[in-house]
Amino acid sequence: MKFLASTLLSNDPALSLSGESEHDRLRATVELAVWAERVGYDGFGVGERHNPAFLSPSPAVLLSHIAARTSTIRLFTTVAVLSLNDPVRVAEDYAMLDHLSDGRLELIIGKGNDAPSLKLFGAREEEQWDRLAEAYELLRRLWREERVTWSGRFRPPLDEVTTQPRPFQRPTPLVWHGSASSRRSTELAAAFGDPLYSANGFKPAAHYLALVRHYRERLAHHGHDPAAIPLGLGAHSPVIATRSQDAYELARPAFERFRRQPVAASNGFPYDSLEDFVARGSALIGSPAQITDKLLALHADFGNDLFGVGFEGFFFTDAATTRGHLERFFAEVVPVIRAELR
Repeated sequence: MKFLASTLLSNDPALSLSGESEHDRLRATVELAVWAERVGYDGFGVGERHNPAFLSPSPAVLLSHIAARTSTIRLFTTVAVLSLNDPVRVAEDYAMLDHLSDGRLELIIGKGNDAPSLKLFGAREEEQWDRLAEAYELLRRLWREERVTWSGRFRPPLDEVTTQPRPFQRPTPLVWHGSASSRRSTELAAAFGDPLYSANGFKPAAHYLALVRHYRERLAHHGHDPAAIPLGLGAHSPVIATRSQDAYELARPAFERFRRQPVAASNGFPYDSLEDFVARGSALIGSPAQITDKLLALHADFGNDLFGVGFEGFFFTDAATTRGHLERFFAEVVPVIRAELR
């Protein structure tokens, strides 16, 4: 079992538990990536948001700096919002990152669900799925072919274009599809036989499991072997204490604060209590043994190859607090999971 640590660099004053400046948050994120490699995480991910509530508008830039400070950890985008970006520029930027990291890039793409981003880029919500599909088909061609001639709806046509640099990895870097809400994402991934990263974020796990089952059915329909294609599954940043009641006491204020925020309603956050979130959702709260059991149960349902664990979620946003819980998670939970799921 592989473990990915990821962040969106939350910058929302309503949710923040720290007074860190933007500069300090960015520097702390780099240090978290260095730490994650040192303790044995398999991957580090940075998401893309164009929203004042986050500090992650350019994963390629931040991951390039992290590439210079690390040597083995895989570098993920969690996710790159391909529906809002020019696929030519995406092909160029991430091929550059692939070189600078000596082939450690793994690109997770997605539609995105952030209203401020749509307004900023002048995109219409009803076009996002079509934009994603068109952009991904072009990105695939740009990374696999030279002298690409192409035309579509959302960007100017291309005539015998070869993007530079070419990706470092051969075959091209692995492209995952981030999935949170719709069968359109699972269908796009299945059609190309690409791996899926199921967000498992705000909705109950049953919602994401239905999407994963659909994805595997469609993989088989398109002639791909579902057992041969990786699946990633997300979870929130762990809150660990020796006694479960202490972990709940730590997490409860942030949970109550979050569920009153507009973002909770816009994401269909369905939980009335922290206990319900732990029981039906992806919250990792409790003793090390309880969190271990939760992850093993999720794996039994999903059959995933990778667990993505948030570096903040809405429980913690300051690096020091997050790191303390992640250190215990990696020392007491991860070894058991890896031993059970070799």
